[in-house]
Amino acid sequence: MPELFAYTDGACSGNPGPGGWGVLLQAKQADQVIKERKLCGGEADTTNNRMELLAAITALETLERPSKITIVTDSAYVKNGVTGWIYGWKRNGWKTSNKKPVKNIELWQRLDCAQERHTVTWQWVKGHAGHPENEQADELARQGMAPFKKSD
Repeated sequence: MPELFAYTDGACSGNPGPGGWGVLLQAKQADQVIKERKLCGGEADTTNNRMELLAAITALETLERPSKITIVTDSAYVKNGVTGWIYGWKRNGWKTSNKKPVKNIELWQRLDCAQERHTVTWQWVKGHAGHPENEQADELARQGMAPFKKSD
């Protein structure tokens, strides 16, 4: 049975500004990639955090059936949010510990829903540190952003 991995990244030119997200989906067997799929997209006016969330959401929503998957992100915001903060937010009616509404609430709720049908392991890697798949996800995010960037 192959192992599934999604390497996700978001990018923004200005924050807010034009942004993009990228996903490198890989099925591996004995550490060999046996199948690969690349996804990307973007928005004209967004933030880096929204793009990081959309990358993870897209990775999970793309899977056609319940799967066991490892999502590798360089976003501490996404990793810490989905593995920790989200439980308190849900308990507190989607409010932060200081009673403020959670930023990007609709994306957090979508991510929460998207991961429900899967068995997800979340992994953080340092961005821009030479991790090959993370670098590919970053390149995809920049491709996703390209149509929304104004030419200089």
